Amino acid sequence: MEFSLALPRQAVGIPMVRRALGDSLRSLGVTEDCVADILLAVTEACANAVRHGGPANRYEVETAIGHGRCDVRIIDRGQGLVRVPEHYPPIDVENGRGLLIMQAVVDEISFDITPGRGTVVHLRKHLDWDDDAACFRDRVLAAV
Repeated sequence: MEFSLALPRQAVGIPMVRRALGDSLRSLGVTEDCVADILLAVTEACANAVRHGGPANRYEVETAIGHGRCDVRIIDRGQGLVRVPEHYPPIDVENGRGLLIMQAVVDEISFDITPGRGTVVHLRKHLDWDDDAACFRDRVLAAV
């Protein structure tokens, strides 16, 4: 299963991404804990695209679900990250935790950064399945 969304660089688009992705994963029988982890990481990445993705007026989310994993790419046309933080910021600093939160809840995260041209955040998580969805899941994923 694959889908992509082109969204305005405004916070209003983030719930749309969460709904489309969450509903897709749940319909396949992915556990709620796994769905929550993916949605948390994607929310953080989308919030960064909204906040830092200028001067472009939109960003994109590309999703592929298959072979027991979920791959999501969040693509913006902003200035690009200078560097990826390695530690959480001090407790009194309000921003800067999003990338580290993403790293904590997905299996793989990578960044394709082109300074002045944008950032692609690639999130990958292996899926955990509800027990009662095993037969349905196997049929759906065999067709992918």
